[in-house]
Amino acid sequence: MEPIEFKGQTDVYAKDQPEYRSLPVHRTADGTVTSCWKMTWKERFKIFLTGKIWWSTMTFNKPLQPQLPSVDSPVE
Repeated sequence: MEPIEFKGQTDVYAKDQPEYRSLPVHRTADGTVTSCWKMTWKERFKIFLTGKIWWSTMTFNKPLQPQLPSVDSPVE
């Protein structure tokens, strides 16, 4: 999966940090950050067959923040 630019994006995390991939996001005043990801055909097929997505979050040993995967855009 690759993070992609999208309508309504307001910022890009790690824009000038070569050790990370850039992450286009929409940020709200309450601290909600939304990103959009595009799957390859192989990934889409695998999800179709298994119904599973593995989700890894780098917390740097800080508390885990609430997360909400979705197929619907909360931005538009």
